[in-house]
Amino acid sequence: MATANNTVYDRIEQARTELTPTQVAVGLALVTAVGFALLFVQDPMVHDSLHNFRHAAGITCH
Repeated sequence: MATANNTVYDRIEQARTELTPTQVAVGLALVTAVGFALLFVQDPMVHDSLHNFRHAAGITCH
């Protein structure tokens, strides 16, 4: 239950008691994947790959 006095420490303690190790592992994997995407997937590369995918799928985009 959220209260006005809820601190980060309280939230960490609540997570320790409520989350299973599998849930923690999945959460960390998702954070890692998003971090990797933000660091290494550059915008021009993503644009080009999506552009090529649209052409390969037969979609005219220009």
